[in-house]
Amino acid sequence: MGRIAGRFGRVEPRATARAYLLGLLSGVERKNCWRLAEQAGHARPGPMQRLLRSARWDADAVRDEVRAYAVDHLGSEGGVLIVDETGFMKKGRSSAGVQRQYTGTAGRIENSQVGVFLAYATGRGRALIDRRLYLPEHSWCTDPERRQAAGIPGEVQFATKPRLAWEMIAAALDAGVEAPWVTGDEAYGQDTQLRAALETRGTGYVLAVARSVRGRINSGRTPIRADTVVGRLPEAAWHRQSAGNGAKGLRYYDWAWIHIGTGEYRHLLVRRNPATRELAFYLCWSATAAPLAELVRVAGSRWSVEECFQAAKGQVGLDHYQVRNWTSWHRHITLAMLALAFLAAVAADAAPDRPAEPHHHTRGSSPISLTVPEIRHLFTAVLDPPVVSPARLLHWSNWRRCHQAAARRSHYRGRSAHETGG
Repeated sequence: MGRIAGRFGRVEPRATARAYLLGLLSGVERKNCWRLAEQAGHARPGPMQRLLRSARWDADAVRDEVRAYAVDHLGSEGGVLIVDETGFMKKGRSSAGVQRQYTGTAGRIENSQVGVFLAYATGRGRALIDRRLYLPEHSWCTDPERRQAAGIPGEVQFATKPRLAWEMIAAALDAGVEAPWVTGDEAYGQDTQLRAALETRGTGYVLAVARSVRGRINSGRTPIRADTVVGRLPEAAWHRQSAGNGAKGLRYYDWAWIHIGTGEYRHLLVRRNPATRELAFYLCWSATAAPLAELVRVAGSRWSVEECFQAAKGQVGLDHYQVRNWTSWHRHITLAMLALAFLAAVAADAAPDRPAEPHHHTRGSSPISLTVPEIRHLFTAVLDPPVVSPARLLHWSNWRRCHQAAARRSHYRGRSAHETGG
């Protein structure tokens, strides 16, 4: 809180933000304003709701502090910036940016909001350091009444997801984040403008692409599809290397790299699953020479953002919000990112020196390093308030049920009016 306190002009929202963060780090099952207000000992959710909607503070300025805090605690050589998106399931059509769209969270088309995120990963840990709410072009950007109802600023215009990703990458680099590499999945690797922008900036990338992507071999003279050139590789071209630690230990794949184009440091990287023979493809570029092991490391780090999403949703309530407004979304997401960065920083500071022997986890009886879920569990056990009195529990039960009754009355009145045409 000392890091972000100066971003709040008044003591009231500053104190509420602290209570909000403590609630996000607590064991409360659903981390929405109602539950967080009850956890904080408030008599009503009004202060929490005002913090997200109308209190005077700049979520982007706090985001800058989150980014700096993460880099201060997690920074080390070889940092990687990772772009990816995640979905937030929503009902209705009033939440900013919501529409029926594909989201990997559900694995299908659902009514949802989609946020594009930037993660920062090093050998010390990983955290989310920036966010953008994707605003669909036709259903939102060209509908002034809908935009106004959701509080979307007039200067916010349509931007593709790769464009949003580039804005976050550029902001991080401009802020001094030392990250020589960027990685992301096909949605970003297929975008030629994003790749060109990274090359202009001198930032290396290992970006996933489709098997149908075309490259040029033979010093740029011969165009060929990625999956076609792979079929011509001898078995000696494949090298088994680890893409980093997974839930069950080191993740080994077979890797091949092919020089493409006319640039000296431009490659097609191919990953092959030793068991299923499934292939994955990456376009790689760097300003200076990089060995195969380095490209493999960067490709493997992409899963760090998935781990961030899992921890953010499971531990600090990234997707627990019940807000519709543009500003409220960014404020909740930013505070959840700060809570996650705090847990990642504690985990990094508590981690012992890593042994040099790669198979150390097959020997010895020492416990694993502290994880983000374990740290949040310990944090909750130490700092949770005393047992709430029965009177306080009943107060909040009554408040929730009264609020739900009012919502039900409003729903039935609206339905009745619709059915009668009045």
